[in-house]
Amino acid sequence: MAKCHVCFRHCMIEEGGIGFCGARTVKNGEVVAMNYGKVSGLALDPIEKKPLNNFFPGSYILSVGSFGCNLRCPFCQNHDISWSKEARIYAEDAERVSPKELVKAALDTRDRGNIGIAFTYNEPLVGYEFVRDSAVLAKEHGLKTVLVSNGTAELSVLDEIVSYIDAMNIDVKGFTDEYYDKVLGGSRKQVMEFIEEAVRHCHVELTTLIIPGENDSEEEMRELSGWVKEIELTNGKNIPLHITRFFPRFKMTDRDATDVRKVYRLAEVAREKLEIVYTGNC
Repeated sequence: MAKCHVCFRHCMIEEGGIGFCGARTVKNGEVVAMNYGKVSGLALDPIEKKPLNNFFPGSYILSVGSFGCNLRCPFCQNHDISWSKEARIYAEDAERVSPKELVKAALDTRDRGNIGIAFTYNEPLVGYEFVRDSAVLAKEHGLKTVLVSNGTAELSVLDEIVSYIDAMNIDVKGFTDEYYDKVLGGSRKQVMEFIEEAVRHCHVELTTLIIPGENDSEEEMRELSGWVKEIELTNGKNIPLHITRFFPRFKMTDRDATDVRKVYRLAEVAREKLEIVYTGNC
């Protein structure tokens, strides 16, 4: 058996076995990314769709995704490639693309407004080796690189990629340990540490999806925005916060979509501390 070092789970994986994320295995005694270069989605998106509103606004970026995730969000909009049974099908059938081929695809779409590559759709860091190798090559060709992540990774993983990443959108899915532990199966502490370090190195925007009855209190938003403000002051830069509306999906269909008025009100609360706050899905 070998221990995976990507996130707080530190899965012990048998030879040929699969870790919790469904994307890492053990080969010849070493943990490797079994999803390396396996592409489940490739699309040219507006940069604002990541969402990144303060990073080359009006441009496009080539978005690439694989399969696997180390969280278990019951409202996941990309569950078919993240952690459902369908994700295992992708593991077998997805086309494998090399970093060189991905960079070529990005370069070929420059005439359509593309500025680079965004690693997104599933959780990119469960296959961070492909992110690293592709981003290194992308930078050699003058492309911008973006990471869209849940931030559930060790700082050693961040250290391997951060020199080659220009911008990140990182989820702050809530601001209580109970929510991360019981609803998402994650670690708020690890996400906070990841964000605090990432902000030191590149442009970062944050996203919080507001789930009715879970993370929608004004008190929690004040705590979250206060923490973000502390990071801003420490680093001397603004950190845009996207507050977005939930719609019932996947395994969380037991409640209505978030009241639009609630989203707008929580944005007002966040603006008590933060200069740049956006609302989404409203």
